[in-house]
Amino acid sequence: MENVIFLSESAAYQVKDMMEQNNEQDAYLRVFVKGGGCSGLSYGMTLEHTVKETDIEFEQHGVKVLVEKTDAAILQGTKIDYKQSLLGGGFTIDNPNAIATCGCGSSFRTATNAGAPGDC
Repeated sequence: MENVIFLSESAAYQVKDMMEQNNEQDAYLRVFVKGGGCSGLSYGMTLEHTVKETDIEFEQHGVKVLVEKTDAAILQGTKIDYKQSLLGGGFTIDNPNAIATCGCGSSFRTATNAGAPGDC
């Protein structure tokens, strides 16, 4: 199936490490969009064991990924990386469809979906 998002090798390594630490090696990484944040939409990632009929399923660097078909247009072409710094590490998300993001970087909106703005 089509790759909606692209995981870097370092992001995939981090996801696999988290799966191993939580004894979830057979889980999928679900990447999703939900309403909220000061710009209207927020990203989410979770480990899940159930594939729904409405999911797009693909694999990158050994990580099985799920994206809801309704989120695919918003997430198409998104790159997820993992960066390590002196203050710790974290996932970074680069979405080419985002036309605006909030100052804290946790929410966004696209040209076709403003979401449901709320508090950051």
